[in-house]
Amino acid sequence: MSRRSRTQEEIRRFLSIGAVQVAELDIDGEDVSLRPGPGSPPVTAGEVFVLVRREGRPVGTLLGRVPEGVEPRAVLSELARADFGGAAYDARRTDDARRRADEAWRPAPAPPLTSVVVATRERAGQLARALDSLLAQDHPDFEILVVDNAPLTTETRDLVERKYGERVRYVREGVPGLAVAHNRGVEAARGEVVAFTDDDVVADPRWLTELSAPFGADPGLGCATGLILPARLSTPAQVLLESHGGFAKGFTPRTYDPGDPPADEPLFPFTAGRFGSGANMAFRTSVLRGVGGFDPATGVGTLARGGDDLYGFVRVLAQGHRLRYTPRALVWHHHRDTWRDLENQAYGYGAGLTAYLTAVLARRPALLPAFLARLPRGLAYARALTAAREAEGGGAPGEHATRSHPWPGRLSRLQRRGMLYGPVGYARSRHALRSADRRSR
Repeated sequence: MSRRSRTQEEIRRFLSIGAVQVAELDIDGEDVSLRPGPGSPPVTAGEVFVLVRREGRPVGTLLGRVPEGVEPRAVLSELARADFGGAAYDARRTDDARRRADEAWRPAPAPPLTSVVVATRERAGQLARALDSLLAQDHPDFEILVVDNAPLTTETRDLVERKYGERVRYVREGVPGLAVAHNRGVEAARGEVVAFTDDDVVADPRWLTELSAPFGADPGLGCATGLILPARLSTPAQVLLESHGGFAKGFTPRTYDPGDPPADEPLFPFTAGRFGSGANMAFRTSVLRGVGGFDPATGVGTLARGGDDLYGFVRVLAQGHRLRYTPRALVWHHHRDTWRDLENQAYGYGAGLTAYLTAVLARRPALLPAFLARLPRGLAYARALTAAREAEGGGAPGEHATRSHPWPGRLSRLQRRGMLYGPVGYARSRHALRSADRRSR
C-alpha cells in the first residue's frame, strides 16, 4: 500500500472514532456523586471518560460504558471500585488505613501570594470561560493578569475592562509569541509565585492553591506542574489525542531533584516533556527572573513553533532547583477539534522539542557535555518507547479499555519532520527578533 493510501485509510479510521462523554465521580465513604465535566451535559447511556476523585482528590481516570436504561452513577461507581481497588473507597477502612492513605496528601502550608498569567490573542469567548474559573479559585491571595499578545482588535481589552474591571489586570504585549507574552507577565507579576495557564482551560476550584502551596513547603522548589485533563471528547481529534495520553502526567505526585536524578529518566533534565505542560505550571518568581525568563525565540506564535515551557523547566532544573508535579492541581483543557489541528500540533510538538533543546544549549553551552553524555541512553530509551507505541496502537482515554485507536503514521512522520525543522526554526526566530529589535531603535 502506498503512503498516500495508508494516510487515506488512517483518516477513514480516524473519522470513525465516536464521541465520549466526560464526567467526574467523587467517592466519599459511602456517598457517591456523579456530575458532568465542565460545560458537558448530564451523563447518559454510552461511553464515558471519568475522573475519579476520593473525597475531592483526583486519584485516576477510567473509561466506562453506561447501558441504556441503567442509572449511570451506579455503573460508574462499580467500575471505579473495581478499577482502583475497593480498599481505597470502602467506608469500613480502619482509621490506620485511612491515615496511611491520606498521609501522602498532607496539607502544605498556606500558599504564598501568587500571580496568574494568561496569555491570549483574539479568543475572547474562550478567555471569558477561563477567567470565570480563575476568579472562583479558593486561593487566599492571588491576582490575575491577562497578557494580550499582538492584538489585532480591542476585543480582549474590552472584555477585561467591561466584564472584570479591577479583578483582572490587562497587559498588552505588541511582539507576537507565547514566550514574549509570558515574559511580559513575569515582568508585571507581583506574586512570590507566578502561575501560567491557557485561555482554553477551565481551572478546578483548588487548582491554584494546590499548584502554589508546594513553594511554601520547599524553599528549594523552583517550579511546579499539575494535571491536565480533557474538558470534552466530542470530536475524533479530541478522543484520539487523549487516547495517547493527552497532556496528563499521571496521578502520582513526584519531585524531580537535580541533586538526585531519577533513574527512569536517562536524559534528565532534558526530557522536559515528562514534567508537565505550559497550560498548568508555576515558578518561584525570583527563580524564573533569575534565569532570564523564557527564551523569546521559542513558543507558539514564533518560527520555532513551541518549546517555551520546556525551556523554562530545564533552565530552572539546571540551576539546581527542584520541580514538583502535583496531580491535585487540575485544569480541564479544551483540545483541538480537527484532523488538521492534529497535523499542526504534531509538527509543532516536534519542532518545539528540538527548538527548546537548541535554545537551552545555545544559551547554556556548559550543558552540552552533560547532554551528549546522556544522548545514547536517551535515544535508545526513546526508540523503545516508540516501538512499543506503534506495536500496541492507541488506547481509550484513561487507558482502561482495549487499545483501539492506533496513532496515525502520518502524525508520527509530521512530528519527525518538525524535529528536523526545530533548530532551523529557532535560528530563524532569533534572527527575526534581533531584526525587529534593530528596527525599533
